[in-house]
Amino acid sequence: MNGVVSRLHLTLAVVTLAIASTIGCAVGPNYKRPTVDVPGTYRGAQSEQQAASSDAQQPAESDAPVAQLSPQSSARSSSPSSSRSSSQSLGDEKWWEVFQDPELQSLIRTALKNNYDVRIAATRVLQAQAQVGITRANQLPTLSAGGNVTSQQSPQLGPIPAYELTQGQVAASAAWDLDFWGKYRRATEAARANLLANQWAQKEVMSTLVANLATAYFQLRQYDLELEISQNTLSSRRDSLKLTQTLEQHGINSLLDVRQSEQLVYTAATEVPDLERQIAQEENAISILLGKNPGDVPRGLKLTQQPHSPEVPAGIPSALLERRPDIHQAEANLIAANAQIGVARAAYFPDIALTATAGYQSPALTNLFTGPAGIWNMAASLTQPIFQGGRLKNNVRLAQAERDQMVLTYQQTIQGAFRDVSNALVAYRKDQETRAQQEHLLESARDAARLSQVRFNAGTTDYLEVLTNETNSFSAELALAQAQSNELIALVQLYQALGGGWE
Repeated sequence: MNGVVSRLHLTLAVVTLAIASTIGCAVGPNYKRPTVDVPGTYRGAQSEQQAASSDAQQPAESDAPVAQLSPQSSARSSSPSSSRSSSQSLGDEKWWEVFQDPELQSLIRTALKNNYDVRIAATRVLQAQAQVGITRANQLPTLSAGGNVTSQQSPQLGPIPAYELTQGQVAASAAWDLDFWGKYRRATEAARANLLANQWAQKEVMSTLVANLATAYFQLRQYDLELEISQNTLSSRRDSLKLTQTLEQHGINSLLDVRQSEQLVYTAATEVPDLERQIAQEENAISILLGKNPGDVPRGLKLTQQPHSPEVPAGIPSALLERRPDIHQAEANLIAANAQIGVARAAYFPDIALTATAGYQSPALTNLFTGPAGIWNMAASLTQPIFQGGRLKNNVRLAQAERDQMVLTYQQTIQGAFRDVSNALVAYRKDQETRAQQEHLLESARDAARLSQVRFNAGTTDYLEVLTNETNSFSAELALAQAQSNELIALVQLYQALGGGWE
């Protein structure tokens, strides 16, 4: 009777400890999002609004209020006075809505499926998922079972008679390291945060891939346009050289005119092989982004046909905290570092462990599960660290320092995001202005080349004037192609800076 009571008491104690381990406190700080400074408007967005509406008077950028974003405030919320249009953003659009070239869309889909960086990032997510399962398993008891059979025979040795002994045993054992102080729960919290960080890192890889592929595609179309310009110019100048040579043979022009006409031909001719080299290398780069071996890349719309809005809405700055994958990744790393403080602090407290074994043991296999063959034992242990030479204290300090580093990294990432958007807004607007001026320059250069040719044919000027103006016109046409490409690439950079492109 006393044995039964003792076992009931022990069972009650085990159940009590198990319940306490599930509801016990988890030492260490709970995560709280740091307060960050979020500007009221993007630097550079004010000028765009003024350009769109000349009668709208906006405050200076330096006078824009700085909003404090607390952990409780929503990153997508805006002030009641904000209009619906101010909350819209280019970053809210899907990449296939921004890049409307069907061939470019096809290339992006292929890259998102086959690119090695994306696939590597996906395997890292799988690794983090497995690590969560491994870490969480520490919160649960472990169970194992086994058995053995031992048979022994001995001949008669002097006065010791011969004997044969067969013994069998079947037992199951359990062990549970109680998570009373939340050490394993904090470790699981950190592992889940690491998983989230890897998932956002994967989306950052996808966002970067979309931007890099679009940039490379527009660069390729720029080279295609420049090659077309160079080939057309070369063909026209060869015809002009033939005419000049004919006139020189009839004594109308001089040999100097022929040599100057040859310079125009050679200038255009030198551009062709260099552009063909750049095209081949850009195709190789795009092929690698597609996860393929170097090869040809299909083309879609020409550079001058690429649709894009002249004005892009930037949206409210606080929305960046919800769209940018790198900000989410930095915050997930911060959550993981914060949880590790709890893991380090839990080492100060006692480690409580339970073990139990139950089974059957008998010298006769036929009686293994019958009769008084049952065996069992239960044990509980408590281990309290007393002296560790400062190891525990420094582990906590290390975890706190790593958390502080992640806080600074998180805040730095946010500031970097605002810088990226501001830079991209300025670049897109200024590239538009540059492209517009370059169009005027090309128009003027072409007219100057036409007039100089008319003057030369009339005999009022020498061929040097034609040479100069033809060279200027050719350079202006190539520069316009460069300006058109820069405008599209700036749009890509703005789209990425606003956090779009990873869906």
